[in-house]
Amino acid sequence: MSGSSNAINFLAVSSSSSSHLCSTKMALAISDELLATFVPIVVYWIYSAFYMSFGSFDNYRLHSKNLVSKANVIKNVLFQQTIQSTLAIVLYRVIGNEGGGASKSQSNSITVMAGQFIIAMFVSDTWQYFMHRYFHHNKFLYRHFHSHHHKLVVPYAFGAIYNHPLEAFVFDIIGGALSYSISGMSPRTSMYFFSFATIKSVDDHCGVWLPGNLFHIFFNNNSAYHDVHHYLYGGKYNFSQPFFVMWDRIMGTYMPYSLEKRAEGGFEAKTY
Repeated sequence: MSGSSNAINFLAVSSSSSSHLCSTKMALAISDELLATFVPIVVYWIYSAFYMSFGSFDNYRLHSKNLVSKANVIKNVLFQQTIQSTLAIVLYRVIGNEGGGASKSQSNSITVMAGQFIIAMFVSDTWQYFMHRYFHHNKFLYRHFHSHHHKLVVPYAFGAIYNHPLEAFVFDIIGGALSYSISGMSPRTSMYFFSFATIKSVDDHCGVWLPGNLFHIFFNNNSAYHDVHHYLYGGKYNFSQPFFVMWDRIMGTYMPYSLEKRAEGGFEAKTY
C-alpha cells in the first residue's frame, strides 16, 4: 500500500512539474506576430546607432545644416513607434495570414519568401510613391502634415520615420498592411521583410555617402537620391521610396544627379 501511495505521489509530482514546465514554455514563447512587430523597431535603433557611433562623418556627409534638433527627432520617433506597434498587433490579429494557405514549410521556403519579398517591395513602392507625391502636391496636407518630415533638411539616420502621426498611419501602417496582405507572407516572413525595409529606410536617411555601402551599389534609390528630394527640389522630384526609382522614371519626376566632393569636406549632389 505504501509503495502504491509513493507511486501515486510521484506521478502527481511529475504531472505537476510537467504542467509547470509547459506553462513556463508557453509564457516564454513569443508569437511571430510579436516578433514581426518589435524586431524591426530594435533593428531601427541598432542600425541608427551604427551610424551615430562613428561621429559626424564630416568627410562623407551630404549636408550639415538642419531645422530640428536630434532630441526632438528621437522623441517623435519613439512616439511613432509606440503607436505603430500597437496598431500592428491589432492588424496582425485582424488580417491573420499564415502564408496564403500554404503549409508552414512551403511558406518559409526561400523561393516563396523571395517571391513575397518582391511583391511586397513593389506594393510598398507603389503606395509610398503616390501617397508621398500627393502629400507634396496638396498644399493643406504638406503644410499641416508632411512638412514635419522635411524639417529634416539634413536627414538623421534615426529620423527615417520622423513625421506627423497621421502621415505615419497613411504611409507606414496602411502601406505595410497592404504589402503584408497582398504578398501573402506569413508573420515570420514579414518580420524579415519589415526589418529589411527598416534598414533600407534608415540608410536612405543617414545623410552620408559611405564607400562600399551595399545599398548604394544595389539600389539607385539611396541616401544621395533621397537627399536630392530633401534638400534641392523636395516638392517636385524623387518621391520614390524606399526601394526602387521606377515610379519616378515612369511618372516623369526622376531627377538625375552626380556626386561631387566639396572642398570643405563631404559630398554634394548636383542635379543636371
